[in-house]
Amino acid sequence: MAEIGYKLSSEEHASQALVENAVRAEAAGFSFALISDHFHPWIDRQGQSPFVWGVLGAVANATERLHVGTGVTCPTIRIHPAIIAQAAATAAQLMPGRFFLGVGSGENLNEHILGDKWPPVDTRQEMLEEAVEVIRQLWQGGQQSYEGAFYVVENARVYSLPDELPPIYIAASGEKAAQLAGRIGDGLIGTSPKPETIDVFRRAGGKGKPVYGEVSVCWAASEKEARRTAHEWWPTSGMSGQLGQELALPAHFEQVVPMVTEDRVAEEVACGPDPQRHIDAIRKYIDAGYDHVCVHQVGPDQAGFIEFYEREIMPALGQVGVA
Repeated sequence: MAEIGYKLSSEEHASQALVENAVRAEAAGFSFALISDHFHPWIDRQGQSPFVWGVLGAVANATERLHVGTGVTCPTIRIHPAIIAQAAATAAQLMPGRFFLGVGSGENLNEHILGDKWPPVDTRQEMLEEAVEVIRQLWQGGQQSYEGAFYVVENARVYSLPDELPPIYIAASGEKAAQLAGRIGDGLIGTSPKPETIDVFRRAGGKGKPVYGEVSVCWAASEKEARRTAHEWWPTSGMSGQLGQELALPAHFEQVVPMVTEDRVAEEVACGPDPQRHIDAIRKYIDAGYDHVCVHQVGPDQAGFIEFYEREIMPALGQVGVA
């Protein structure tokens, strides 16, 4: 049976709330959490975007058993991979054996802010591969230098290294990204229940490595309320194609939102208080081959969602006391 995790949605919650939610999730039996790393939220309504590495320090201090990973960090443009190497090493020191680094090729929404050109997808994948090389080289310890096609590191040393280096999981949706994840990653992170993505990952070198999936839901006292909340807070779930990677500002996403109907969002987000609907959404990922499924509750009511999952969903999925 897959392990069930909890999404710390940085776009929707302030830093202290994220820490409190992590504590609640650990107590309820969620075994792991993914925390998003954004500079901007998707839309202004979400309203938040704290610095993930500061939040991780607070989460480390407030929890004892919860495994936590970035879901995901882009180590290519906004933040140099050498800095990510140092930040992730510190997080792993603070959470011995329970931190993992999730990385991906990012979105223009977050990566354009320093005036850098947003490269095409093939270049972004090449940058991600080189960034992972930089991170792993710095984690070897000692003074390191690196000169690649995209990054230069000169006489750098990460002094504060954990006793156990964190695994690096690669986010992927398409075939090329899944191949990259299988070839260089310690695991895969995906956001859709597509068994073909996992098959490509396994064939490319991912056999035996963990596979993390993320599913969005919206629990509320009624289906009507849940659908309304999901459409208000996470309308981007109804967007398709490359828009999510290419649009530069929350205002640009908001220009697309009027074209996304409540019905369309409800197709992507399991809405309402019916436990079976939530169980079915999670089982799609399990049936596709995911061994870890992270659940993202859309909207403000995280406490109600966590209580609902502790009472109704975790026992049904055999997750009692897994944390």
